[in-house]
Amino acid sequence: MTDKLDLDHLRQWIGRSTEASDVVTAHLVMGLRATLFQEIGEPKVGDAAPWTTHWCLGQPVFPMSQLGPDGHPTRGGFLPPVPLPRRMWAGGELEFLDALRVGDTPTRTSRISDVTVKSGSTGTLCFVSVNHEVTTSRGLAIRERQDIVYREITTASAAPAKAPPPPPVAKHRESHVSDPVLLFRYSALTFNGHRIHYDRDYVTKVEGYPGLIFHGPLQAAFIVELAARLRGGKPPKKLSYRGVQPLFEGSEFSINANDTDGGMELWTANAEGQPTMKGTASW
Repeated sequence: MTDKLDLDHLRQWIGRSTEASDVVTAHLVMGLRATLFQEIGEPKVGDAAPWTTHWCLGQPVFPMSQLGPDGHPTRGGFLPPVPLPRRMWAGGELEFLDALRVGDTPTRTSRISDVTVKSGSTGTLCFVSVNHEVTTSRGLAIRERQDIVYREITTASAAPAKAPPPPPVAKHRESHVSDPVLLFRYSALTFNGHRIHYDRDYVTKVEGYPGLIFHGPLQAAFIVELAARLRGGKPPKKLSYRGVQPLFEGSEFSINANDTDGGMELWTANAEGQPTMKGTASW
């Protein structure tokens, strides 16, 4: 059971802000390049980092005594204390204005922009939107909206699954395997203690999923890098994306793209070709 969800109380967090700074090191860039299946190289000061390096920077650090059972910090600090046990990255929007570079000391300013509640097929859903601005000595580099969803753990029998639609056909596609080591590496790079990504007993026995869950931001990172590579290294001016269904460990996944009149349609997909995250990009 969870505590009663008091939306009026949770919306008091709207407008709260926080700030964090960090350094883009060569070692961080090497680690992220390796995790994104890129050439590692020997990055030097001034070299461009992967486009979503900011997700590895300035992450909150809490003592072990202040972590909840899911591995996240106890709720009620910067983020509102949503009394629903499952938490996931639902999607968001990214605007790229400048690359982060080795030697930069970016500052991220974050503000709670909205808290809403919806009713879904799995019960109550609470969405928290956070706006971020990442700046360097050169000015604004990234503007972002991040959507976090909290939901209940349901014990009711699931309805019979409908036959999935035919998987979309991609003009551009690359595939990899969602190995547990890949997930662990990304958790380490982002200082993400969420147990659903590395603790199989927790994710299967407590949260009821069939296996370790692929990070939403890692899928988005692959989408951004493919989009930039297909446009000669230029990232989208704007990318909107949302999670469609969880992607689990141990199987092939793909990153896909199709050109459109206005830019590009992008998605990640599971081994059956069904989308797990969808995005649209414009330049």
